[in-house]
Amino acid sequence: MTVERLPLYECLDERFRTGRCMVGDDDLEVLHTGSHWAEGPLYLPAWRQLIWSDIPNDRMLRWDEETGAVGVFRRHAGHTNGNTLDAEGRLITCEQGNRRVTRTEHDGTLTVLADRWQGKRLNSPNDAAVKSDGAVYFSDPDFGITSDYEGHRADSEIGANHVYRIDPVTGGVEVVADGFGAPNGLVFSADERQLFVSDTRAGFIRVFDVRDDGSLSDGEVFAEAAKRPHARFDNLRFDSAGRLWAAAMSDGVHCYDPDGTLIGRLNVPEPVSNLAFGGPKRNRLFITATTSLYSLVTGVRGIHPTGPGRPRWQ
Repeated sequence: MTVERLPLYECLDERFRTGRCMVGDDDLEVLHTGSHWAEGPLYLPAWRQLIWSDIPNDRMLRWDEETGAVGVFRRHAGHTNGNTLDAEGRLITCEQGNRRVTRTEHDGTLTVLADRWQGKRLNSPNDAAVKSDGAVYFSDPDFGITSDYEGHRADSEIGANHVYRIDPVTGGVEVVADGFGAPNGLVFSADERQLFVSDTRAGFIRVFDVRDDGSLSDGEVFAEAAKRPHARFDNLRFDSAGRLWAAAMSDGVHCYDPDGTLIGRLNVPEPVSNLAFGGPKRNRLFITATTSLYSLVTGVRGIHPTGPGRPRWQ
């Protein structure tokens, strides 16, 4: 039986077309396949490389933009998931298996930024975003402790799944948002006045106002996955026009207008985990989806996932 393949671009609102979201490659380019569950893509502009996590295989991979070669970036990586950069270009990584958030220093050594809250071990940090004041926000669902597939089976010492903030001065870890089924991807708006967080189990993307002291408001629902039968949100990224792009797992990549309207979708052959903008013009969309790393040169430009005051890849 022949399975009909859906077109890459699916326009659900004319703004998806007029905003040039459908301008670009006609198909996805497969850069690599062979992962067990690929996540955490991050473009490193200084090296013209993209790194990502292959969680069950407990390794991080890298793709070289100049040569197209793929190699191992780090083995025995603690079942890493999400990755981002701080203002100094240092790698911030969520290690599900080691149940901690780390920073890779310029000499390659690792600094543990957070592994406990109130003396209790974290569940399995998933994704992180760095504010321009140096504060690190991260999600901590239980995906890495529910089985041995993406980490190590264990009971939660905290008993809940929260979003945390690491103070840039004291290093203290505090809960800034709770009430999640499973907080997952998180990203600041371009002006850092809002933080968007996906809740995979609840099927929502929530938006929080960021107060001057770094704390968050109670949060409101920005988008609801239940409106799409197969959608479950994972990570999130913004483009320069303020549109939010969301990995929606079995429903491809969703594109939301700033007013919260779902205006378009990218259909991907495999369930999508994460996405990231990169390349010299920030117009290359990288997508991790189950076993593969895909690429698409687009008609839009992404912003750096951690807000103002960051290298803009120019």
